[in-house]
Amino acid sequence: MNNKAVVLVGPTASGKTNLSLEIAQDNFEIVSVDSAQVYTYMDIGTGKVSPYHRSLITHYCIDIVNPDYWFTAGDFCREAEHAIQIIQSHGKIPLFVGGTGLYIHAYFYGLAELPKIDSTVKKQLQSELEQKGLKTLYEELLHCDLQWAKRIHPNDTQRILRGLEVYRATGIPITQFLQSGHKKSNLNILMIALDVDRDVLYKRIENRVDEMIRQGFVEEVKNLRAMGYTQELNSQKAIGYLQLHRVLTNELSLNEAIEQIKQETKHYAKRQVTWFKRYNPVWVAPDNIERIKGIISEWLYKK
Repeated sequence: MNNKAVVLVGPTASGKTNLSLEIAQDNFEIVSVDSAQVYTYMDIGTGKVSPYHRSLITHYCIDIVNPDYWFTAGDFCREAEHAIQIIQSHGKIPLFVGGTGLYIHAYFYGLAELPKIDSTVKKQLQSELEQKGLKTLYEELLHCDLQWAKRIHPNDTQRILRGLEVYRATGIPITQFLQSGHKKSNLNILMIALDVDRDVLYKRIENRVDEMIRQGFVEEVKNLRAMGYTQELNSQKAIGYLQLHRVLTNELSLNEAIEQIKQETKHYAKRQVTWFKRYNPVWVAPDNIERIKGIISEWLYKK
């Protein structure tokens, strides 16, 4: 088992966190695979596991940088590699848990290629280029991938479109793909993906957003702003944070923001499911805990 790891993936709000705590117990330590949970002071909006549960089961890749740090897939690979060394030294098995597909891909498969882009995304951008002009598209690129936008000329049509294609198709800046520089891990992995009916998942997303607001999500963003962490930062472009920054700058009403957060989260969940299908994981319902434990146990101990 020295070279084995379990990877638990699934769309947001599918129940990964609670299930991981149930699975981990005595045999595992957990590596969080979440591009927002790496940041300090961002707790409610990222759905971080509680400090209490982290005291029971050791977690890695949570609260490791401040929100003004541009954290990349390459950073994740380095942090995860360090975590694996510690976990193995403890005689434990790594349990990777999260929904950031790029980080999963970067660590376990490397980032030799950019993702394939659906033709509808390309056609839509070509149509917008003709109707709105290149300047408008470049301004959008500045918003979603400032690093890429700064590297290219504002009149570089091909690279502007490429940056937007990647971001619209994956929700991830092209610079994240290009900055990994990580050779794929040699760990032998079992990947389990949580299979939740779409209507059920969307209802869970709506309830989760409402609960975050009740827990003080707006106040959390206020505190971030008071510390100087404003919406220009990459970390603050995470779903929920960006919308609430706009509430606090009077660009949106709270009700409008809540509705946008729910819709954007649903779109993100759909992209996550599409992303994880490429790996042919074992799809299991999140409430089928005994089956999941059985699959893991059989895989870990088979010769």
